[in-house]
Amino acid sequence: MTEKLSIRKKQIQEATAMLNLNADLQLDWKFLIYDNIGENIIAPLFTIEDLENLNVTSHLRIQEKRDSVPDVSAVYFVLPTDENIERICQDLASHLYDSYYLNFISPISRSKLEAIADAALLSDSANNVKKVYDQYLNFIALEDDFFILREKDKQLISYYAINRSDATDAEITSVIDQIVEGLFSVLVALNIIPIIRCPKGGPAEAVAEKLTKKIRETLRDSRNNLFANNQDSSSNSNSLSLSIHRPLLCLVDRSADMSTPLHHTWTYQALIHDLLNAELNKVSVVDEAGGKVKSKVQTFDLNPNDKFWRVQRGSPFPQVADAVQRELDDYKRRENEVKSPIDLNSPLGLDGPGDESAILAESTAKLTNTMSSLQELLENKRVIGNHTTIAHAVLDEIKKRKLDNFFEIEEKIMNRNLIDRVTLDDMIANPDYGHPSDKYRLFLISYICDNPNLTEEEAEKYVSVLEGLGCKRSAFDYIKRWKTFSKINVASLQSSLQSSGGVLKTAGMFTKLMSQGSQFVMEGVKNLVLKEHYLPITKIVDGLMDSASKVSQESLEYTYFDPKVQKDSEAKRKRTFQNAIVFIVGGGNYIEYQNLVDYCNTKSRSVSGTRHIIYGSTDLMNANQFLQQLSQLGDIC
Repeated sequence: MTEKLSIRKKQIQEATAMLNLNADLQLDWKFLIYDNIGENIIAPLFTIEDLENLNVTSHLRIQEKRDSVPDVSAVYFVLPTDENIERICQDLASHLYDSYYLNFISPISRSKLEAIADAALLSDSANNVKKVYDQYLNFIALEDDFFILREKDKQLISYYAINRSDATDAEITSVIDQIVEGLFSVLVALNIIPIIRCPKGGPAEAVAEKLTKKIRETLRDSRNNLFANNQDSSSNSNSLSLSIHRPLLCLVDRSADMSTPLHHTWTYQALIHDLLNAELNKVSVVDEAGGKVKSKVQTFDLNPNDKFWRVQRGSPFPQVADAVQRELDDYKRRENEVKSPIDLNSPLGLDGPGDESAILAESTAKLTNTMSSLQELLENKRVIGNHTTIAHAVLDEIKKRKLDNFFEIEEKIMNRNLIDRVTLDDMIANPDYGHPSDKYRLFLISYICDNPNLTEEEAEKYVSVLEGLGCKRSAFDYIKRWKTFSKINVASLQSSLQSSGGVLKTAGMFTKLMSQGSQFVMEGVKNLVLKEHYLPITKIVDGLMDSASKVSQESLEYTYFDPKVQKDSEAKRKRTFQNAIVFIVGGGNYIEYQNLVDYCNTKSRSVSGTRHIIYGSTDLMNANQFLQQLSQLGDIC
């Protein structure tokens, strides 16, 4: 069995070593200085308590005004930008700290390193600069199997940035270089040299070519080979990159599937990201107080240490609501058990005969067990209280906007089931259904999936209705242009869903959740249950991971790169992969991520063997953010 790749664990290991001064020495306390990018990288990895356990007593942004603390060590974690280098030089000149450990998120150039050296010499602080490191941590690990390249300033490498018709060659080159830098950091962190596959003629191929070249240059540099541990398989038996189980890096352009990013989803994690203010594994819920009382904003962490979150994040929302209710009922039962009084008369021998010491020992054990149960109970109360608040906020949006209806009809459209005009008319024209953006998303999905009942003339009529609701037609203009000029056969891509057996069925309402005293009133919300189905991205990955045993369109049409060899043979292309990194150039979403998780779980139960997939993307966007990008692109068509 091959080693399972975990991008988050690897990044935590590297970041922990950095905060421990790369094993230089252990200090009683230290400051962490980061820029916006460094803050985004650290945030999903460590809680405030975790940082305190690493003796980080304060964490500050590099551009903020900071007081001098001459007896403290400072760990810097920043990009080597001109602005950050200038600020580091100012800190040295001002003698803010006793010692400086400079960690750059991506490699620093020689000229900038010399600028720091000159500043250190001029300020007589050369001895205070203890270490300078290139960390190669230029990515954000949200899960063990999910990463993005940017959150702050993500518009710089977004779908819009990549597909702007007015972008200069220099701007496009800059975007591609940033993506390559981030992906290279991921490969260095995982210590792997993958086989790279990508579609021809798009941004993904430009990324693949530059990434392959960068890896080859690194392999040729014997002094600074970042994959040096992989050069001799006999000295590193756990090396994934030299074994026959080298992983696949599948680069896919966002244009391979334009409907899924607009889709109304039905799983817990994806719903939170679509409906609430969620960012970097945190979600904010606004409690609308009403009247003169100010609205209260609560922020919750969504991290792997939360057992409920681990188990339920990929579940359909009705199942999550049911699970929350069960947890609430279990909490109340255990609370009553803990609150039940201890009989103090009998243990002390005041109410009958008995060995007083034995009874006292039994009573003490019961009391100790009660205290331990109480601590666990309080933690469970906090966790389930958080999810009760979050689930209520999601449920309110579902009911207010009738999102179960949007999800149901979109699933049918994306599975190539015919939708009559009356249904589409009612969903778009009826003011009781959703926000204007919900209607626009439904319309665009129908248009992208080539609904036979939606002619160009009918499409224009729907656009006029949507404009009357306040929607801009520019998003439609861009999609229309994309369909005309795209090399991708949209119909064949979307029909991959139909062949995979994705069928939607509606079950009866919840009886438990509808019972008297239930915390969740699901009345009016359909209990929609999905059969197993694969989205277009998952179908592409499946074809590439199993190209040895079956011939797929992807295995034939996707370009092949092996950074370890200059020329490859046709035979080498036909191979089976157990590990893969799937990277979307132009923005990803939780819907595709969860679909790949489900795919791996299905494969692990089959005779074809275990599959491990890490999902990554330039950035993480919800449907409204993608819709906004389409609108911006339409404005410059």
